[in-house]
Amino acid sequence: MKIYVDADACPVKDIISSEGTDAKIPVILVTSFSHFSNAEQPPGVETIYVDSGADAADYRIIKLAKKGDIIVTQDYGLASLGLAKECTVLHHNGFSYTNENIDQLLQTRYLSAMARKSGKRTKGPKPFTLEDQEKFRELFKRVILR
Repeated sequence: MKIYVDADACPVKDIISSEGTDAKIPVILVTSFSHFSNAEQPPGVETIYVDSGADAADYRIIKLAKKGDIIVTQDYGLASLGLAKECTVLHHNGFSYTNENIDQLLQTRYLSAMARKSGKRTKGPKPFTLEDQEKFRELFKRVILR
């Protein structure tokens, strides 16, 4: 089992790195070159850099992920592909993507995109809170202990 993180805008990378390495599960942070850093990662954490193009990180994660791996992303499209590969897919706000909720999430994303395209304003994501962070930590711990 490995943990893949869509890392460009992920606010819980530190939690994933800490809990994943404690559980001796390899953590792979996939991010674009535009987020390049010389910061040294702890043992057990690897960073893979991809082009800055749209969905480049998503495509790399799907190429690498295998059945039973964990994927952390806020991207519903990537989540859908991860579920199709029988991965466990988590959102940083502390919920799991499932075959039962992914269609509704994708439909909501589509409707919001159509509204924006027609000139309407839509709400952005709510601010990430400490409560969201703790909710993710608890979910993540339960998932990696399975």
